[in-house]
Amino acid sequence: MVMASNIPQILCVCIFVFLVSDLVSCRSFNGSLDAGGFSSAVATWYGNPTGPGSGGACGLEDDVAKVPYNGMITAGNQALFQHGAGCGACYQVSCSNPQCSGNPITVALTDECPGKCNNDPVHFDLSGTAFGAMAKPGQADQLRKLGRINISYKRVACNYKQNIMFKVDKGSNPNFFAVATEAGNGDGELSLVEIKPTGSDKWFPMQRMFGATWSANINIGTQKPPFSLQLTSGNKHQVTADNVIPAGWQPRAIYKSNVNFPPQL
Repeated sequence: MVMASNIPQILCVCIFVFLVSDLVSCRSFNGSLDAGGFSSAVATWYGNPTGPGSGGACGLEDDVAKVPYNGMITAGNQALFQHGAGCGACYQVSCSNPQCSGNPITVALTDECPGKCNNDPVHFDLSGTAFGAMAKPGQADQLRKLGRINISYKRVACNYKQNIMFKVDKGSNPNFFAVATEAGNGDGELSLVEIKPTGSDKWFPMQRMFGATWSANINIGTQKPPFSLQLTSGNKHQVTADNVIPAGWQPRAIYKSNVNFPPQL
């Protein structure tokens, strides 16, 4: 029970946390942090029962069904999605229902859960595959039948056993260029993407078009590929993929780099 004399102190702490970070406030007020660093949240699932979910709101399209995601993804409400800035972040989630194994699984945030998901402080809308992966062997269908459950979660570093890939946006053409980043290690999020055409010594900042998709702030029609891309993560690590977008690039094509961020937050 909270004594009346303690209420002003509690309010001051809550206001301070809110001013520091909206995201932290949502997570902190949703439940106590346990010894393992986990907080409480709500989870649902969408799509086919054993489906991979979607990468639509982050620009990954159906790539979430393939390596390295393999359907182990989640959509999130605004506390997680952050208007697209949360795309790529990785989380461990687990549940404690009788059908649950109790072992955490790791998922990447690749989509948005809008509308009613924002009625909860923190809401994970997992792919059918990921939701079922929290279950005991043979209990996945029974767990999915519950539909909505309480879970524990914490932010973790992404650790893909491969380098970053770049998917050219479907709307790209000789006068417009946009690209989505896949399989970024570390915090998974990007705070800045820059592009450098061949023959140039200047990096041009790109703009977040939506999710993990960034568009070039230059006239592509007058610039020549190959293009180099320089990425700055949310925690300010930086990597450079030299000449990663080749001459003759195509919309929806995926180009592999030879770089990645360190697998740590």
